[in-house]
This record gives sequence, structure tokens and C-alpha cells, in this order.
Amino acid sequence: MSILAAADPIWRWQPHPEVWLLVAGAIALRVYAGRVVGPKVVPAGTPPFRTRQTVAFVAAVGVLWVASDWPLHDIAEQRLYSAHMLQHLLLTMIVPPLFWLATPEWLARLVVRDDGRGKQVLSRLAKPVPALVIFNLLNLLTHWQWMVTTAVHNGPFHFSVHVVMVSAAFVMWIPICGPWLEYRLSMPGQMVYLFLMSVFPTLPAAWLANSDSVVYTVYDHDPRLWGISALDDQVIAGMVMKLLEVVYLWVIITTMFFTWAGRHLEADRLGIIDVDEHALMIGGPQPALDPVDAPSPT
Repeated sequence: MSILAAADPIWRWQPHPEVWLLVAGAIALRVYAGRVVGPKVVPAGTPPFRTRQTVAFVAAVGVLWVASDWPLHDIAEQRLYSAHMLQHLLLTMIVPPLFWLATPEWLARLVVRDDGRGKQVLSRLAKPVPALVIFNLLNLLTHWQWMVTTAVHNGPFHFSVHVVMVSAAFVMWIPICGPWLEYRLSMPGQMVYLFLMSVFPTLPAAWLANSDSVVYTVYDHDPRLWGISALDDQVIAGMVMKLLEVVYLWVIITTMFFTWAGRHLEADRLGIIDVDEHALMIGGPQPALDPVDAPSPT
């Protein structure tokens, strides 16, 4: 690593205590919720968090740390726009759904009370159309040259952009895997929603990948990391959005489709007419289909 640091200062370790505080704060809140709050809320003998929620939390914190700390953060901010796009993909497409899947319903309803102002705001923003439109409009805005240049040169502005984008991403994922079941779409609705999400990134991706000149000149400077030119870096950034993000969303859509189809095939085999759609949702309850639910023969 010392040889790399001598060749390019980007490889010299840079501490980011604000990231460590964020990660430590998330872990501390999780421990407090599980040991202090949860036992007072959930039925006796019931663990506050299910195993898969704990796994999702560990994954969410891990991805958040990797995306926000050295070296990815520094490379994204100082060297490669493609690394900047990878960082945004992790922070908006991976971290929010993992945190939602890690959040039990009892905890979500304690934080956002049903009779509070927060629930009224959430009820407006978490609807599929506002959630989808707001996130994607903000995402398109972050590709504006002035926004990118200002974010690179102004640390507080860059941090503010991340806060706004990640917040919008959390809201955008509520219809898919939020802990409030009343806001979730049916599984076919979720597949359509994610399909639309996969369409929007192709617009800036095509613009970047097909441009004959460097769009973000703030990234066009020496030294060039790994010998990647600014124009090639721009094309790679477009591919991150067009391929990685779209493939990721389509993997989720495909998994949903086969889960939905398999569940209904099993219901047809058992003669069950009404299948609980909540049982088909990401992170939702998964009760076994019981033939006693089938209509009695006449």
C-alpha cells in the first residue's frame, strides 16, 4: 500500500470520523432498540428482531461503511466519476432496502406514530407515484454539470446532496419493502414499479456513454487512476447505471415473478382461491398455504 501511496496520494489512508460516527450510531440505536425498547413492546418470549432482519442490518451497515469510507469515497470524490456512480448505486439501491428489511413493523410504528404528523407526511410521500417521481427527478438533477462540479469542490454541499438522495431513496423503496404493509404494493404492482425504476437510469446513462466529449471536466485531471481516461471513465459511469443498476433491478423483478407464480400455482393445486398478497411481499410474512382455506365442496 505504501508503494501505491507513493505513486498516487489517493491510496494514502484518509480517516473519515463522520462515517465511523454514523455507523457506530446506527449500531448503538439497533442495540438499544433490541435490548431496551423491544422487550417492552413485543409479546413475551418473542425476539425483537428476526434472524433475517439482523442479517439485513449487518449487510446494510457493511455496505454503508464501504460506500462512505476510504478508499471508495475518496476515489469517487477526487478521481473517477464511475466510482461516484458506483457509490450512489450502493447508497440508493442497496442500503435503503436492506435497512427497511432490517426494520420490524413494531419499531417503525414507534418511530412514526399512526396519529402523528410524520405519518401524514409519509402517507403523501410514500405513495408510488410521488416516491418514484421525486427520487428520479432528484437523480436526474444530480447529473447536471454544475451540481457535479459544486459537489466535488464543496464538501458540505456534497454531503447535503447525499443526504437528500439517500432520504429520497428510502422513501422510494417503501412501496417495495417498507415495514408499513399498508404502503406496499401488491407483488405485480411491485414488479411494474421496479420496471419503471429500471427505465429511468437509461436516460443519463445513454447520454454519458454516447458523448464524444468529457461532460464533467472537474474529473478531467491528472493523475489518472489506473490509466483510465476521463472519457473512458464517463463511459464506464454510464455502464454502471445502464448495466449494473438495471441488471440488479431485473434480478429482483425476476425473483418476485417466480415467487408470485409459484405461490399461486401452489394455491391452485390446493384449491385455494384467495391468496394473501402480504405473504408474497419482500420481508412479509410467509405462512404455509393450508388446504383448510379452500372452499368446502357443496
